Amino acid sequence: MTIDDEPLVTVLTPVYNGERYLRECIQSVLNQTYRNWEYVIVNNCSTDATGAIAAEYASGDPRVRLHNNTAFVTAMQNHDIAFRSISAQSKYCKVVHADDWLFPECLTRMVDLAERHPSVGVVGAYSLEGDRVILDGLPYPSTVVAGRTMGRWYLLGGPYVFGNPSAVLYRADLVRQRQPFYRERWPLWADLDACLDLLRGNDFGFVHQVLTFTRRHAGATSQFAQQVNTYMLGGLELLVRHGPAYLDSRELKLRLEEMVRAYRRFLGQSLFQRPTDKEFWHYHMTGLREIGLPMTWPTVAGAALLAVFEVLGYPLRAARKVLLRSRHAARTMPGGQRSASIEA
Repeated sequence: MTIDDEPLVTVLTPVYNGERYLRECIQSVLNQTYRNWEYVIVNNCSTDATGAIAAEYASGDPRVRLHNNTAFVTAMQNHDIAFRSISAQSKYCKVVHADDWLFPECLTRMVDLAERHPSVGVVGAYSLEGDRVILDGLPYPSTVVAGRTMGRWYLLGGPYVFGNPSAVLYRADLVRQRQPFYRERWPLWADLDACLDLLRGNDFGFVHQVLTFTRRHAGATSQFAQQVNTYMLGGLELLVRHGPAYLDSRELKLRLEEMVRAYRRFLGQSLFQRPTDKEFWHYHMTGLREIGLPMTWPTVAGAALLAVFEVLGYPLRAARKVLLRSRHAARTMPGGQRSASIEA
């Protein structure tokens, strides 16, 4: 395929104070084996050298464009500014965060799959997170999976293959149709929400090759997510929002009951671990109320009591297991053969 035959891909990097890794990120785009791309860097009023670094590359390569926001906006709003910067001629859109980077064949492999399968709206691949390969839940050689099948698998607790925005490629026309592309209210899982929304009417493509690198670091957002465990609320909110589109009524009811039960247990245990953490309790109790699944304090207290009973009952269960195992061992001869005299 010559450069004239290659569809245009817009690569986007929305960034705030990303000077530490920005050069590595930009260079990974410049090193792509795919040639027909444009690169838009959206600088969100950075106070470090981000703007200067981006301007340096933009002045040296006409394919690189720098957009400087005139006012500071939220991270989700900055992403949407980037998405609105996609050229009208672009057929595909690829995000790469300023602290991540792309392997040289990333665009080539992802675009090739999408071109061979026009029904595919989102393309993923294996990703290297630090020194660990992630997003490996699809069995080889699953190349194209029906969007509704992929969404159903995920909502029922199946493989997680979407990753963060740096890990996927979108068809540009789908991005243009969804404005804003990311929901502002739930930023920690806005990218996953967008994928599930797109897969309602489009298939999911997957390249069985490591094509992106995601840096593992203790940023403010990551710290907050881990400290309050935002994943519990995120999974439940996505199930409430997308479950009716992917699951039948019985599946949805059972999955909701399962996740609410797990959530109740989590909060009951947390009542002992962090009873005075106002930020934690405000996040969860307010979030549950917003998604239409409020949990009362008596319910949480009941879950806490149940957790106590489970702890108290554990020694009894453990002793029973030991007793059963010892009886089984007494009935079994070395080498796994049962004693004839005992059997008689």
